[in-house]
Parts: sequence; structure tokens; C-alpha cells
Amino acid sequence: MNGSVRVQRDVSLRQLNTFHVPARARLLAEVADAAALPELLAHPDFAASRPLVLGGGSNLLFVSDPVQPLLMLTGTTVQVLPDVDGCAIVRAAAGVAWHDFVLATVDQGMGGLENLALIPGTVGAAPIQNIGAYGVEVCEFIHAVEAYEPAAGEWCRLSADACRFGYRDSLFKQQPDRFIVTAVEFALPRPHVPRLRYAGLLEALGRQGADGAPTPREIAEAVIAIRRSKLPDAAVIGNAGSFFKNPIVDRMTAEALGADHPALPVFPGPDPSTRKLSAAWLIDACGWKGHRDGDAGVAASHALVLVNHGTATGQQLLELARGISTSVRERFNVALEPEPRLVGATW
Repeated sequence: MNGSVRVQRDVSLRQLNTFHVPARARLLAEVADAAALPELLAHPDFAASRPLVLGGGSNLLFVSDPVQPLLMLTGTTVQVLPDVDGCAIVRAAAGVAWHDFVLATVDQGMGGLENLALIPGTVGAAPIQNIGAYGVEVCEFIHAVEAYEPAAGEWCRLSADACRFGYRDSLFKQQPDRFIVTAVEFALPRPHVPRLRYAGLLEALGRQGADGAPTPREIAEAVIAIRRSKLPDAAVIGNAGSFFKNPIVDRMTAEALGADHPALPVFPGPDPSTRKLSAAWLIDACGWKGHRDGDAGVAASHALVLVNHGTATGQQLLELARGISTSVRERFNVALEPEPRLVGATW
């Protein structure tokens, strides 16, 4: 097999998922050069079933051992390409750590991704989830996504429009086994107008003395400070960041809920007829913040974050998530959906 590919058998996945739940993979392939994918996927060990791609292990929950082989893209090449239409074009391989990539761009004075600092995972996982934070979604800055389509045996280059991005959604999430994202090109505007309206961001910038027109690096540092103050560190306690999406409801439903619960934060939805509700507020209002069932719990600092205090299994975390969802539906008649992909279970 290609020298850029390393295959292991019967591999513990506890340290390869940010929830740190126990699971084992019968096969795990680490691929440094994406060009080796066709040969790898033609091998009898991998041809029988489509591999599950690990993007840093932060966007999934192993409820049971995966039945399919696992794939990790480990290439870390980053290239600055010629500008297009007033934007810096930066291409990053799928295996680049997302936070490191954000810092690399802002340190070169390129704005756009600074609000997305400290999000766990890899560049390859970012478009799948259409990650977002502090008023920004990554799809706003994606120029193209490079991918391999195993069933067709073809390399693809998809424009942002072709990726069908939505709130924490994309073509890659809608058709999870169709593509393997191998690299992403980002278009970062020159000059860039920063997004500073999200609650708490201006205050955080003021605390660090970044007055006037803050640089992308200063905004990134403010975002990092906010996230560290609110979200537990996965290196200390297992978690995958926000477990639930903010629910999207029709405008009339949002207005009725707002009338009954004036403190409920309501945000514009993806279109004028919809609104986005704060899942964290709904969960907190049901009394879940800081809740613990054995080692499966909800972070005391943020109601959206499920945590593994030590020995929780994926099944235990899933049961906790379902209990939270049931209580929110019973009290507010609002459905919650998980952000991470569930491996070995359905919602």
C-alpha cells in the first residue's frame, strides 16, 4: 500500500474522540497524502464498506463500536494562492487543525475567520458541519471544497453554492457517505469588515484594551477568552462543544414563546418567516445545567455542553441527551436536534 498510508487494526478510539468515550475500530487508516485514497479504498479491507472519516473526533459520538473502517486524513499543507476578486485565497488540507489554521490566517493579517477561533476539529470537518460562532458561519468564507467521491471514483471541486450550506448543515452532512473532503479553499476579503455585534464580544475586546478598530488577531483573542470562560476544555473533561443545534421555528411560534417567556433569546432565522431560539436557554430553563447521571452530565458553565466526567459511555450520553430533548419538547413544544453525528444509533 502507498507509503503515505498507515493502517492499524483493533484500535482504541478513546483518545481519538473528544468525548473520550470507549470504542474500538477494527481498522483505522491514517492518510498523509489524499492522492492515496483511490488505492486505499480499492483494497479488500476497505472496499466492502465506506470508511467513516474522523475529523479530529469532535463532531461525533460513538454510541457503539463503528462497524465500518475509520479514516483519518493527516495532511497539513497550507498554501496562499493568488487573490481572486479582492479576496486572499488560502487552501488548507483536510488534516490541518482548525484553530491552528485560524491563528495562522489572522497572524498574516487576513480577516474573516477570527470569530471561529478555538472551535475544535479539523479544516476538513469545518464545511461538513458548517461550523459557526459569534455571528459568523464558515460557509461565508469558503471558496471551494475539494473532495473524493469513492462510489464514482472521481475527484470533485465544489463551489460554495454546490455545497448546499445551511445552519450547521451541508451537502456533506446530508449525504454523509458520498464524499471525503480532502482540502478547503477559503476566500478572505481584503479589507475585511469585522463582526463585533455578538453579545459580549465588544466587552471582551475592551477588557483586553483593543479599542477603536481591533485587528483580526485581537478579535480572535477576545473570542478565545470568551470560549474559555464558558466552555469546558476537552483535554480536561470530555465534550464535543455544543451538543444541540439552536432550534429553528416559524415566526408565530417564536412570538408566542416570547410572549410567554420574555427572557427567551430569539434571533433571526435563515429566512424572514423563521426565527432561531436559544437551545441553551431552553435547556437551562428545564433545570439541566450542571446535571449529572453518573459520569454523563451537563456542563455547569453552559447548558448546551454535554460532558463525560470520566467513564461515561456513548450510550449513557445519548440517553442523557434524549432526556433533555424530551423535557424541552414537553415544556416548550420545541424539538432539539444534536449537532454531532451519532455513530451506532439514530436520534
